[in-house]
Amino acid sequence: MVKDLSITIKPEDEKNTSLINHLICQEIKKAGIQFRKQELISVFQKKSIDARHGHIKLHLKYKVYIGEKPQESENTIPEWKTADPNKRVIVVGSGPAGLLAALKLLEDGIKPVVIERGRKTPERRVDIAQISTKGIVNDDSNYCYGEGGAGTFSDGKLYTRSNKRGNIGGVLNTFVYFGADKKILTDAHPHIGTDRLPQVINNIRNKIIEKGGEVHFDTRLVDFVIEESRENKGSKIVKGVVTKNTQTGQEETFTGDAVILATGHSSSGIYNLISKISPQSLEAKSFAVGVRVEHPREMIDSIQYHGNTENMPAAEYRVVTQIDGRGVYSFCMCPGGFVVPSASEDDGIVVNGMSTAARNSKWSNAAIVVEVRTEDIPQSFVEKARKNGCQALAGLYFRTEIEQKAKEEGKGQAAPAQMMEDFLNDKKSEELPKSSYTPGIVSSNLNEWLPEIISSKLHKGFKEINKNMKGFICPQAVLIAPETRTSTPVRILRDKETLECLNLKNLYPAGEGSGYAGGIVSSAMDGIKAAEMIKQRLFNL
Repeated sequence: MVKDLSITIKPEDEKNTSLINHLICQEIKKAGIQFRKQELISVFQKKSIDARHGHIKLHLKYKVYIGEKPQESENTIPEWKTADPNKRVIVVGSGPAGLLAALKLLEDGIKPVVIERGRKTPERRVDIAQISTKGIVNDDSNYCYGEGGAGTFSDGKLYTRSNKRGNIGGVLNTFVYFGADKKILTDAHPHIGTDRLPQVINNIRNKIIEKGGEVHFDTRLVDFVIEESRENKGSKIVKGVVTKNTQTGQEETFTGDAVILATGHSSSGIYNLISKISPQSLEAKSFAVGVRVEHPREMIDSIQYHGNTENMPAAEYRVVTQIDGRGVYSFCMCPGGFVVPSASEDDGIVVNGMSTAARNSKWSNAAIVVEVRTEDIPQSFVEKARKNGCQALAGLYFRTEIEQKAKEEGKGQAAPAQMMEDFLNDKKSEELPKSSYTPGIVSSNLNEWLPEIISSKLHKGFKEINKNMKGFICPQAVLIAPETRTSTPVRILRDKETLECLNLKNLYPAGEGSGYAGGIVSSAMDGIKAAEMIKQRLFNL
C-alpha cells in the first residue's frame, strides 16, 4: 500500500527524524491502516514554509510505502542516442525551450542544430560585467541573449503552476542530472541560483555535442529559407534559416526537416521579421509593465516571519490585487537577491532581479507590475503598427518607448529610481539609498514619464499590498524602473494540436518567445512538446 500524507512541524524540528517518523505513524493510524513500523518506508516529496498567522511552520509531504518497496521514479533520465545526420532539426535559441527540445530530439537520434545569437557563458559573463562597469549593452550578448537564455544570469527560478502542460518532475530531474542541487526536487519554490545555473547549462550543451548535435554561438537568425507550398496556394513552408555571424558578419544557411523557434521574450527582431514575411502569423497579447521594488532583506524577513527571523531563510512574498479592472502583482521575487540590468538594446534601460543559490545579499526585491491589455495600448502605437503592416506589434512599440524614456532619465545603464514614499507623494527623491543595482541609480520622478495607466495603478496597488504586508510602504523602499520583460507583448500563432505556426509550415514556435509559456520550467516543457510533435509528425516516432 502507498499513502500520500503531510505533516506539520516547527522549523527547529526539521532534522528531528524521531519526531518526523512519529508524526508519520500517527497520520497512518488516523487513516485506520494497520502496520508495523519496520514495514514503513517514507520518501520525502516536498517542503513549504507557512508563516501565516504569526506562527512559522514547515509543511512536509511524504509518500509512505507500507509493506512494499518504493517504485522507480517515472522521471528517470532517458538514454540519448548518437545523432543521425540525415535527420536534422534547426533549433533557434539555447534557452530552456531550445536546450530541452534538443535533448528530446536526441532521445531518438534526431540531430539538433542549435543556433544562438549570443555567446557561451564565460564570454557572456564578460559582456554582462561591461553593462555594470561601463554602461554598455552588447545587443547580442547580455542578460537576455546568450547561452542558457534570460534565466541563466537571473536566478534560475523553477516554480511553475503549469501542472497540466507537461512533466515538471522530468524537467527538474534533468536539471539535477546536469548539476543542479537535488533540493529543487522537494522545495515548494525551487531555484538553482545564478551562480550554479551556468554550469548546468554548459553540461547540457556538452551532452548535445557529445551525441553529435551542433551548437553555433555568435550566430544570429536574419531570415528564413521559405518555399511556396504546391498543395496549398499561398501557404509557406520553412526549410531552414539564414544566419549572420555577429563577430565576422559572414552569412550561412542551415536547412533541416523542421525549425524550432525558441528565441525568448525579448527578441523583437524575430517579430519584425515574421511581420514582414507573414503578418497574419502574429497577434497582440497582454503583458505587464512596472518597477522593481527593493527593500532591505531584514525588513522583508521581519514582515513575512512576524519578527521571528532566527535560523530562517530569506523570506519570499507573492502579492496580487485588482486595481481598476487590471491585475497588479509581484513577479520574480528575489529574496536575498540583486536588481540587475536586463536591456537587450543599448538605447533602453530594463531591470530584472536575481539571487545566488545562498540568497544571502542585504536586499530583497520583486517586480511589481501592472497588467497591460491590448486595449490599453495608446492609439499612436496602434497606428504606427498598422502603418508598418502588422498591428500586432503595437505593444512591442509601446514597450520600447518606455525603455527608451528610462534611458533618457538614467545615465548610461544607471536606472531611474525613486523612494516609494516619494513616488506616492509625487515628488523627486532628494537622496537615494545604496542599492544592489550595480550600474547605479539616478533620482527621477517616475510619475512624470511612466505611462499614467501604469503609475496610477501602482499608486493604488502599493497601498493595497501594504494592507496585507504592513511595512511594505516604508522610508527604506526604493523603486527602480522599468520592469517590462515579464512576458512578450506578441504571440506567434500556432495550431493547438500540432504546435506548428499557422501560416508558416515546419516552423514550431516554443517557449516564452512564442507567447505560450512563461518561466524556465514551462518554457522547457513547451520546447519538449514541440520536439515530440516533430518526432511524431515528421519521423513517425
